[in-house]
Amino acid sequence: MFDIAFSEIVIVMLVALVVIGPERLPAVARSIGRLWGQVQRYVNRVKSDIENDMAIDEARQMQARIHQEVDAVGKSLREDGKTLEQHILQSQYRKPASDVPAASPLPPPDNPV
Repeated sequence: MFDIAFSEIVIVMLVALVVIGPERLPAVARSIGRLWGQVQRYVNRVKSDIENDMAIDEARQMQARIHQEVDAVGKSLREDGKTLEQHILQSQYRKPASDVPAASPLPPPDNPV
């Protein structure tokens, strides 16, 4: 990200040693280290939050797609059921007369009158 060479770091350290002084330099270095650590933790937290938000959005989109697919399958099943029902009803009414058993004559009554 930053293109800093080793020689540039050495120059910055020498300038800091001259400006701050050898007595206060360790305390300043510790403070800078703590601040750098806090910045890194903050950046990592923000990255994690962004990744979580993206994962939640992806899950919601997937849920919406699944609901659409389920609705489409349900609609298809209902249409197929109606078609099958109509086909069954039509086939029952179109039976040839030879398949229908003839009415049997009733036996005479056994009543002696």
